[in-house]
Amino acid sequence: MSTPIIEINHLEKSFGDNKVLKDIHFQVEHGEVICIIGSSGSGKSTLLRCINLLEEPTGGSIMFHGEDILAKNKVPADYRARLGMVFQQFNLFQNLSVLDNCILGQRQVLKRNRQEASEKSMKYLELVGMGDYINARPKQLSGGQQQRVAIARALAMDPEVMLFDEPTSALDPEMVGEVLKTMKSLAGMGLTMLIVTHEMGFAKEVADRVVFMDNGVILEEGPPEQIFDNPIHQRTKNFIRGFESQ
Repeated sequence: MSTPIIEINHLEKSFGDNKVLKDIHFQVEHGEVICIIGSSGSGKSTLLRCINLLEEPTGGSIMFHGEDILAKNKVPADYRARLGMVFQQFNLFQNLSVLDNCILGQRQVLKRNRQEASEKSMKYLELVGMGDYINARPKQLSGGQQQRVAIARALAMDPEVMLFDEPTSALDPEMVGEVLKTMKSLAGMGLTMLIVTHEMGFAKEVADRVVFMDNGVILEEGPPEQIFDNPIHQRTKNFIRGFESQ
């Protein structure tokens, strides 16, 4: 059996006396689409931020291709460059064009020349339907368009894993669909994706595996049909029922 891309063991994260993640065990296989669901404050986003080292775990290990990236001899920036991250807020540079937003990271981190970075950017801007907007500034775009640019920017770095932290939560309802459609097409391409989301219909349709978090622990995980149609824990049942009644 192949080694998981990411394997997490005994992961913990505390902020002062507040233990946000408690003994998390979790792994991500190549090509797998995993959706992480749960109530606000359950630890979902903190787990994602620990995986890409935006937050430093308090304890445990994060293995990447079998190597502990928390080991003292590891350079976090080298590991982080192999992950793509899409945030709730788009985090685009307002003074740069769409194209230059996508070029910048490639030039600074991957040391690509401008032509190569530009060609790579155009490939993914076309993929997400933003190829006609390369000269626009972010403020000229809708929220959905900005998020699609942010996705293209992350893809242009050729990441091995894409992390999405509630990528539709800052969008107006009519813009949510265009971003979910883009993510759905990425999943169909075999991209390895880890997605924190409140979009239950999307998770049910696209995920290979759904992880339900509650109060800092992974309470339950399994294929979508198990989690949504036949959950084991009463807490999971209550959470799913709450969404279905909305």
